[in-house]
Amino acid sequence: MSRSRINCLVFIFIAILLCAVSCDFIDLRRVGYSIEPNISDSLLSDSNSPVVIRFETEMEKNDAEKILQITSDTGVVRGDFIWNGNDLYFTPVPGWTAGIRYTMSLSGTMRSVDGRELKVQRFISFYAINKNEPPLLEWHFPCDGASVGTCDLVPEFHFSCSMDRLTVESALTIEGIGNKTFEWSDDDKILKVIVDKPPSPWISCRWNLRDSAKSKDGVPLPIAYSGYFTTNLDKTLPCVTSVFPVLNSDGSWYPTGSCLETGLAPGQSIAVVFNKPMGENVLRSLRFEPAVTGRTELLSEKSIVYIFNKDPEPETTYTLTISSETKDSEGLKIGTDYRISFIPDIPFLTVLSFHANFGPVTENLSSNIVLPVYVESATQELFFSIRFSLGLTMEEKQNSAQKIMITPFFPRTLPPVALQNVNWLSDDRMFMCWEGLTAGSQQTPHYYKLTIPGGKGGINNGMGMYMKEDLVIYLEAQSEP
Repeated sequence: MSRSRINCLVFIFIAILLCAVSCDFIDLRRVGYSIEPNISDSLLSDSNSPVVIRFETEMEKNDAEKILQITSDTGVVRGDFIWNGNDLYFTPVPGWTAGIRYTMSLSGTMRSVDGRELKVQRFISFYAINKNEPPLLEWHFPCDGASVGTCDLVPEFHFSCSMDRLTVESALTIEGIGNKTFEWSDDDKILKVIVDKPPSPWISCRWNLRDSAKSKDGVPLPIAYSGYFTTNLDKTLPCVTSVFPVLNSDGSWYPTGSCLETGLAPGQSIAVVFNKPMGENVLRSLRFEPAVTGRTELLSEKSIVYIFNKDPEPETTYTLTISSETKDSEGLKIGTDYRISFIPDIPFLTVLSFHANFGPVTENLSSNIVLPVYVESATQELFFSIRFSLGLTMEEKQNSAQKIMITPFFPRTLPPVALQNVNWLSDDRMFMCWEGLTAGSQQTPHYYKLTIPGGKGGINNGMGMYMKEDLVIYLEAQSEP
């Protein structure tokens, strides 16, 4: 190259250099920076450890913040940017999650305050807290789409590692069931869901386990799980198979062999048998018209017994209804009311015979009959016995003596009479002595009115059986033969 050409190039270079100095030309120095973490698969110590970018010079803050992005499989991580001098700190709002692989990307152009540009293209993966494997749902019951019964249903979930109870219980929902409790076992790897109230039969129940459920070391499920099952395993509807009278003996119930329609005797109860095991509400399923009082008890898983507080009314037609809402142990309903009518084989209490001293025994008594009786002239006493169709309890024996009355009837001038004593010869036969009676004559007969009261307030046997109506006998007092 000629000397003149070299001199020309030197002149041009010097001119450019002088121009750059005089015009404050762009600084060509590189902008230095560093990143924490700076090695892939690094591990941050805790959930709030920041990601830091340290610059050697002051940067345009908006530029730097725009090109920093942190993502995971769940999407972009939201966080706060804080500057400390030339250092940019990024802290996630919800905190880092253990075991999750995050990716920090710096992609774009940043500018320093002095005008220099920094083009970056960096991708660094990292973890926080730990790098443990995520938990997995290995097995569950019922299996997906299974047909199950409602009785004793206990959903069960098996995990690959020990789980954090609170996050799993909060993440699990099961449709179609009410309140539930959780039972953990095998170092919190197995979860059983105890249902307070069984689900309804013949419905589809869907369950969901969100990916917010975590293992004990804080690692969440990698995916959400879901499934469903149907409570239609039992397809047989419950029904009443038989209703009949039963009698209790030594604490056990025995069929009487009679039909309910006409064979329910005093002291007996009613048994109802179903075709399958029944639910708890079967104890509230019976009603009677007219109403009666009593209680219902289980005889077996398929049968119940209704025990009357007192015998039903004689000569009354009752209707026993078993509600259509009665459910079996699976929750299936009968569907229609079951009805059966019956008339109890329970007679009214009656007076079988009347026997006064020195007189014949009178049977087949009816109201308003006249019976001659003999009065002892010396003592003016009348002795007679009354025999009832049923035995009376001790309490009613005492009450009956207060209810039976003898009053003067004709003539009206007869003095009053009084009860002297009462003796019970047996449970169904009473002996009475009255004093103050006087014998009449052929010209002037003396009549006394004997009233044995009936109705619910009258004579009863103490077990709910009573005389239908008052029995009135007119006693003609005569002298002893």
